[in-house]
Amino acid sequence: MEKKRYCLCLLLAILVIAGFLRFWQLDTIPPGLYPDVAINGNDALDALKTGDFKVFYPENNGREGLFINLIAFSFAVFGSSVWAIKVVAAIIGTLTVFGLYLLIKEMFGDKFFNLGLISALLFAASFWHLNFSRLGFRAIMVPFFLVFSFYFLLRSLNRKRVFPAVLAGVFFGLGFHTYIAFRVAPLLLPFVFIPFYLVYRKEGLQKKYFLLVLAYLVATFVVALPIGIYFLNNPQDFMGRASGVSIFAAANPLKELALSLIKHLTMFVFIGDSNWRHNLANCPQLPAVLGIVMYLGIIFVFKQLILKLEERNWQETSFYLLLISWFFALLLPGILTSEGTPHALRTIGVLPVAYIFVGLGLFWLKEILKNKKIVFLLILSVVIFFGVFFDPYKYFFVWARSSHTKGAFTENYLEIGNFLNSLPEGVLKYVIVNESGTPVPYSCGIPMPSQTPMFIERARFGRLRATYLLPEDLGKIEPGENKVIIILMKNDQELFKELKEIFPLGRKKEYGGVWRFETD
Repeated sequence: MEKKRYCLCLLLAILVIAGFLRFWQLDTIPPGLYPDVAINGNDALDALKTGDFKVFYPENNGREGLFINLIAFSFAVFGSSVWAIKVVAAIIGTLTVFGLYLLIKEMFGDKFFNLGLISALLFAASFWHLNFSRLGFRAIMVPFFLVFSFYFLLRSLNRKRVFPAVLAGVFFGLGFHTYIAFRVAPLLLPFVFIPFYLVYRKEGLQKKYFLLVLAYLVATFVVALPIGIYFLNNPQDFMGRASGVSIFAAANPLKELALSLIKHLTMFVFIGDSNWRHNLANCPQLPAVLGIVMYLGIIFVFKQLILKLEERNWQETSFYLLLISWFFALLLPGILTSEGTPHALRTIGVLPVAYIFVGLGLFWLKEILKNKKIVFLLILSVVIFFGVFFDPYKYFFVWARSSHTKGAFTENYLEIGNFLNSLPEGVLKYVIVNESGTPVPYSCGIPMPSQTPMFIERARFGRLRATYLLPEDLGKIEPGENKVIIILMKNDQELFKELKEIFPLGRKKEYGGVWRFETD
């Protein structure tokens, strides 16, 4: 009882750390409001206004609707703001830490010392997971639904209970409403179901086994059905942008596959994602020492798998097969693309199992160095330092303060929105969207960068006060009695010359990175 109370206190402390790291300065870090996040907010505002909560939002290359609908709920509770968008991801990220602990406990109990606590602690402070827990991207839901769906599935199979099987199916079905990377998750199921069938057959409980599997599959089918029906009716939305970045669209697919495979298998220790929105550019996805321990954990899992196969311990065989298949299957969304490799966003589903491998690697090192405790404690101290202290420091005090990060999150678009909100009602306001991007609505609308100032306006006033135009539509701006302010989303001397011809008495101004043309 004393040990359980001690572990519970440590778990609560880890969850407090996870929550603090995901909520601290959430309104300002990351800076700005990236258009891909802003459009989620705009769609959520539309859903609240019209009551049309979609299962799939087709604009911006298409997005599954669950995350956007959760943002709408957040707006209903907290009011519309940038913070209210990000808080959805922060809550999901914090709960994923708890789900990882539950999954590890269901798999191994106390077999590998405090594996669940150590992996959860390192995961809570992970730069990779911390970053996506604060962005407002729907991909953060992939690790969440993976850990909880497999926790409840294993709980059902371990305890021979139907209700957890239904819960597992609900979580797994909801996973298809999250992000395209989740669609590889069914590849993991045979590695759970086949070994457990051998367990149940040995006990003469085949009927019970099929009842549990049926309950799981029915729940999954029912929950995933709405988005399945949508894709049947709109097959062009099924792959979205993924088809354009696939290795199979490259001139030499085999070469691209080999390069992408190597990059993704080595990104944990060597060179990680170069996109500043996803990572401190080119830094490994885990601190290098954790990445090395992770690879040791993978070797340990293969050794245990061989041992359990020899022992015909099918239950534990299932656990190790799940971990291995999870790691390689959830790397596939990144491996099978040729753009931006290695890609931290597309491979976000591998995060939980990577930290399970880190914990198992530490356990194996403890066994190897059982006669050299000082050496092991030194290694453990280095892992804890880089995993628990250095990663958050890197996030908040290096990455968040970098000018590259501000540029990657288009902080100037947010400033345009704030400037528009500062203008009095009587001023005629125009925004010239002279930035490239996917048109919204597709294919004849205003490019995506406009979504950020649009959301900032709508969040405060509930409507757009400015008129958004393409550069070729300057002729639609008519001189009037009131003052006119025309904002360019980026500085363009030629456009300013054209505006000078329309408004000879107007003048160009710039403040805080906002370029504008004003008439008296």
